[in-house]
Amino acid sequence: MTTPHDESSILELQDLIIDTASVGEFLEELTVYASKAISNSIDEPVACAITLRRRNRSGTLAGSSPNAREVNEIQHLLGSGPCLEALESNTAVLLDDVRTETRWPEYQKALASHGIYSVLGLPLELGKDSWAALNIYARAAGVFDSRTVTVAEGFAKTAGHALRLAVRIGTEQLLAEDLRAAMVNRTTIDLVCGAIMGQNRCSQEEAFAILTRASNHRNMKLHLVAEEILLQIAGSGGHSHFAP
Repeated sequence: MTTPHDESSILELQDLIIDTASVGEFLEELTVYASKAISNSIDEPVACAITLRRRNRSGTLAGSSPNAREVNEIQHLLGSGPCLEALESNTAVLLDDVRTETRWPEYQKALASHGIYSVLGLPLELGKDSWAALNIYARAAGVFDSRTVTVAEGFAKTAGHALRLAVRIGTEQLLAEDLRAAMVNRTTIDLVCGAIMGQNRCSQEEAFAILTRASNHRNMKLHLVAEEILLQIAGSGGHSHFAP
């Protein structure tokens, strides 16, 4: 039995991070890589899916095949299963045989209908604000013995390091995007306040109050009202008037 978490695997996972444009794309590529690596290591075909949860962000779901994604989504719809328990307990969770297990009866029926008979859920260590789990699906029961679980846990540890780096990069990208958006919004608001000040010969504070009243009256976010007013000014040649 070979191990899918040697030095070459680490380098390949690093290449995945470099070659993908987003965390979501990396997750998709990672599940495909995990499926091939673990299948080769345990001499049994498996499919993989990853669940990613991040504070203030919706979970990202990825799978090595449409079937893997579908059965993973069913688990989330039902609100229970090995992947979710692995997330909560931060330990490996094994469903050895869907025909004899009793913990997740609804989910087990769904798995059997999709031709899946054993599942291994593994937590991936990411950090205080992010949580992930790797689900490994097999079409035969009893696939995950103690040696197989050890191999899979070793891969999950390596994959977790790569995923943690990808999430960190993705978070920095999101932060940069949020800052750019905030700067654009602030510029728009400042421009409109300047126009209101010129038209009404008022202070910046009074101009901002006028814009705020317009936002409340229209039940729209401040920057959206500012964008709308800016378009009106541009379309009228700069002659629209906004009274206090």
